[in-house]
Amino acid sequence: MKKQTKAIRTQTKKTQYREHSTPLFLTSSFTFESAEQGKALFEETEEGNIYSRFSNPSVQEFIDKVCVLEDCEDGVATATGMAAVFASMAALLKSGDHILASRALFGSAHQIITQIISKWGITYTYLDADASEADWEAAVLPNTRMVYLETPSNPGLDLVDLEMIGRLCKKHNLIYNVDNCFASPALQNPVDFGADLVVHSATKYMDGQGRVLGGIVVGKEEYIKHVRFFCRHTGPSMSPFNAWVLSKSLETLELRMEKHCSNALTLATALEKHPDVKLVKYPFLASHPQHELAKAQMKAGGAIVTIELEGGFERVSAFMDALEIASLSSNLGDTRTIVTNPFTTTHAKLKADEKLALGITEGLIRISVGLEDIEDLIEDFTNAVEVSVKSDILE
Repeated sequence: MKKQTKAIRTQTKKTQYREHSTPLFLTSSFTFESAEQGKALFEETEEGNIYSRFSNPSVQEFIDKVCVLEDCEDGVATATGMAAVFASMAALLKSGDHILASRALFGSAHQIITQIISKWGITYTYLDADASEADWEAAVLPNTRMVYLETPSNPGLDLVDLEMIGRLCKKHNLIYNVDNCFASPALQNPVDFGADLVVHSATKYMDGQGRVLGGIVVGKEEYIKHVRFFCRHTGPSMSPFNAWVLSKSLETLELRMEKHCSNALTLATALEKHPDVKLVKYPFLASHPQHELAKAQMKAGGAIVTIELEGGFERVSAFMDALEIASLSSNLGDTRTIVTNPFTTTHAKLKADEKLALGITEGLIRISVGLEDIEDLIEDFTNAVEVSVKSDILE
C-alpha cells in the first residue's frame, strides 16, 4: 500500500463494539489482569499500556501514522512541538558534547541551544543555511555529536541541502536531526537523505485547523529508545484527546497540503509583481536563491510565504490592520490564512545582530497561506498593501 492509504488505514485494534472510526482512549491509567501481569509490564517482559504518561492507544495510533508518513522505525509523541525539539536534544546530548546547527532556526529552538542546554556544558556552532559542504566540514569538532536544522526555516524560508548534510553526518558518525515542520511529511522526507531523527510541531500542518497542541519525534529505534526514556521520566506527554484529533487530521494532510501549496505559490506570484512589495520569498518561486535545491528535495513549496515592506513597523502595522480575511496570530499551519511580524513576535527575543543575520527585519511579514479562495486572498493582500502605502503618504 502507498503511504496515504497506510496513513488512513492505520488504526487501533477494533473493540468488541466494531466501531469504524477509531475510539478515544481518554484514560489516565490501565488495569492489570493479574499481579503477575503488572510485574511483567513494569519489567518490560510483556508489552502493554500502564499509564498514559508512558503510552496510550490513541497516542500510539498517531505515532504509528507519522512513522508511516516519514518512513521511520519508531517515535515518541509530546505535548508540544518545542517539547519534541527539546527531547530530541536533551535525550541524546551530554555535558561536553558539541552541536552543529543551522543559524536559521525558530526562536525557541535558538533559545534551547543558546540558553538552556548550554548550561549543561553543551557547546554549539551556527552556520548559515547556505554554507558550503567545506564550511560544515570545517565546523565539525572531535566532540561534535549532533547536527540540528530546519528546512525550510522559520521565518526566512532558507533551505539546507539535506543530502549534503547526510553525507557529513555519515562520514563523522553524527546524529542527524531535522525539524520538518514547515514542509510536513507530505512534501519532504528527511530520512530519504540520511536523517536519523525527524521532529515536528504537530500543532501546525498535522492538525491543520488550529485546534490542539502536539509534537513528535520519529526516527531510528536506536535513538528513539533514549528519547522515550527521557520523556517517560520527565513527563512531556501528549494528551490522548489531542492525539485522537491529530490522528484523524493526518488522513487529510496530503490533500490539504496540495491546496496550501497551490494557494501559496499563486499568492506569492501575485505579490511579487506588486511594485509596492519590496521582497517576496517562496521556495518554488524562480527568484528564491535556493529554488533548484527546493525542487530537488521538496515535492512543492509549502504554505509559507514571506514578504518585506519598506517603512518599518509602522508600515507593517498599517498593512496588517487593513487585512480583512487573514488572521493576525503567531501560529501557522491553519486552514485560515495567518500573518505575523516575526521581528516583534516569534523572534522578538533575538538580539539585533542575530535578527540581522537571519534577515528578520521590521518590515518582514510571515504569511501562513490557508485554504480560502485564492482570488479572495489576492484581493485582500493587494488591498492591504495599497492601504499601507497610502498611510505612508498621508503621514
